[in-house]
Amino acid sequence: MRRVIFNQKGGVGKSSITCNLAAISAEQGSKTLVVDLDPQGNSSLYLLGKPPAELKDTVADFFEQSVAFNIFNKKTDDFIHATRFPGLFVMPASPELDYLERKLEAKHKIYKLRDALIKLGESFDRIFIDTAPALNFYTRSALIAAQRCLIPFDCDDFSRQALYTILGEIQDLQEDHNPDLQIEGILANQFQPRATLPRKIINDMTEEGLPVLPVQLNSSVKMKESHQAHEPLIYMAPKHPLTLQFINLYQALQGENVTAEVN
Repeated sequence: MRRVIFNQKGGVGKSSITCNLAAISAEQGSKTLVVDLDPQGNSSLYLLGKPPAELKDTVADFFEQSVAFNIFNKKTDDFIHATRFPGLFVMPASPELDYLERKLEAKHKIYKLRDALIKLGESFDRIFIDTAPALNFYTRSALIAAQRCLIPFDCDDFSRQALYTILGEIQDLQEDHNPDLQIEGILANQFQPRATLPRKIINDMTEEGLPVLPVQLNSSVKMKESHQAHEPLIYMAPKHPLTLQFINLYQALQGENVTAEVN
């Protein structure tokens, strides 16, 4: 299964959601890969503990060899790094992604990622793709390569209005490039269950027929602690309420019944 986490709006928790869902997948026994397409490299730093600028054999190097002449190209596997967590791997980002974007667009390499991930699907059970807060070459590549799309969302009116644009862009891409792509749902992140406005927005969107997921992720300082420790919640705090919400989300995305209790 190839899943992209996408929203053009920044600060909605794409990297945190990507890494924590991938960690749960690995912890439950699935060989799992995170592909980090955001030049900021937050997912790479989170899981590997090193700034992307210090890493070699990154996703930028993978893309670069497709536009440069090389006698001996590396295999796609050579750009994958093992984390310290069993079964969890990363194809890390690099600041060089910004520099490469125009070259890749000029060479029409929009399907390069899809072809590589289809091949990697023979070795990995699940692939999670983190994206930048923009609709650019890399996010389009990810949406073309993915089978499922998860849209994180902050419960405010500005974010709600932006969703219509996002859903329209995904629909255009489905029609033109990837008819197999399915929107899994809109995920409310940093949710405040005791506040009136977030609950009203979720209810209104659900009544409107938007694909809002029944699971929300609450705001918690534990997530920031997890970032600082470079350790996803399932390993750092397996019984924490936010961790249990992530488990519920993972189960919902797998079509399983939600079983974890959240206090």
